Amino acid sequence: MNTSTLHYIYDPLCGWCYGAAPLVKAAREVLKVRPHGGGMMTGARRQAVTPQLREFVKQHDERIAQLSGQQFGQGYVDGLLRDTGVVLDSEPPTAAMLAAEAIAGRGLDMLGQLQIAHYVEGWHIADRAILIKVAATLGLDPADFTEALGRQGGEAVQAHMQETRELMAQVGAQGFPTFVLETKGVLQIVDIAGYLGRPQAFRDWLRSQTSFATTSTEAGAFACDTSGCVI
Repeated sequence: MNTSTLHYIYDPLCGWCYGAAPLVKAAREVLKVRPHGGGMMTGARRQAVTPQLREFVKQHDERIAQLSGQQFGQGYVDGLLRDTGVVLDSEPPTAAMLAAEAIAGRGLDMLGQLQIAHYVEGWHIADRAILIKVAATLGLDPADFTEALGRQGGEAVQAHMQETRELMAQVGAQGFPTFVLETKGVLQIVDIAGYLGRPQAFRDWLRSQTSFATTSTEAGAFACDTSGCVI
């Protein structure tokens, strides 16, 4: 039995995290994956959708699709990214993930659905009604989820994001996504650059690991840093 844990440092509005979603799915077939939301766009770092942001995002989304095979839907490209009334905020969807985890152990499933809702359907996943709608697609009871969402908001989600930042500082993580393999109490950053678009290879590599992991302490050619995404 694999007793290692893969810590997944993510943000729901990180495009490269969407690109890495198939790796998360593959990893879950092998070992426990523990998610940590970092709050890339929260507080003063929230971003309104503007034509300038759209042009910037379009460039790195094309790169993400090329490397990972993940597709961006028309609802996102020609809908959400053209809606200047939208403010991108990581805190509500992170709270939603914590709520899904709290009531059903389905935080990672919630993250996957939120990424589809955002990057494919173009839904505003900072909107409470949308979060409840996404939870329903997972079969979560709306009343239970709504109650849990209230408990996980505010100070609770902010404390979670602060713990994530402390973990990032501990391991030297520079941004999102970051995968950290914990084996026998030892934490090591995993370089996933060569596995984008190759989830089966990533799964097989994880299976081969026992007491060590290939590591990288530097950001790769892709990343979303603590304040936004880069190409």
